[in-house]
Amino acid sequence: MTSICGLDCCNNCHKKGDCGGCIRTDGHPFGGDCIAAKYIQKGGFDEFYNAKNALINEINSLNIENLKVQDLNLLNGFYVNLEYKLENGKSIKFLKDNNIYWGNQIEIPNSERCYGVVADERYILVCEYSCNGKNSEIVLYKRR
Repeated sequence: MTSICGLDCCNNCHKKGDCGGCIRTDGHPFGGDCIAAKYIQKGGFDEFYNAKNALINEINSLNIENLKVQDLNLLNGFYVNLEYKLENGKSIKFLKDNNIYWGNQIEIPNSERCYGVVADERYILVCEYSCNGKNSEIVLYKRR
């Protein structure tokens, strides 16, 4: 096993030199926090799957039109930490690049846009964006 969660992340990652590895860093790859490692270290795989399924149910209960999450993946923050333009013209990012989050991309029917869902144990972020994360807009950002 090359990681706490059992995924073979290291062999497929072009940033493995920056990471330090999940096991070697005790669940803190890239110096951040990994949502999977937190739950597995806390209560094993049952705790991890229970938390993941509860989050899926929580997201689906938000009643956002055309947003139906079937599964969540582990995603590096530096891939999903989009920048959002605020009404005052400033831009902001809500996530940490060095954390590993649960997330998924859901296509919006009859649209060229997608929903992006990213969450950890404290927050849920739902956004909408076009190809390659362009023109991102916050749909929901809430404390869990």
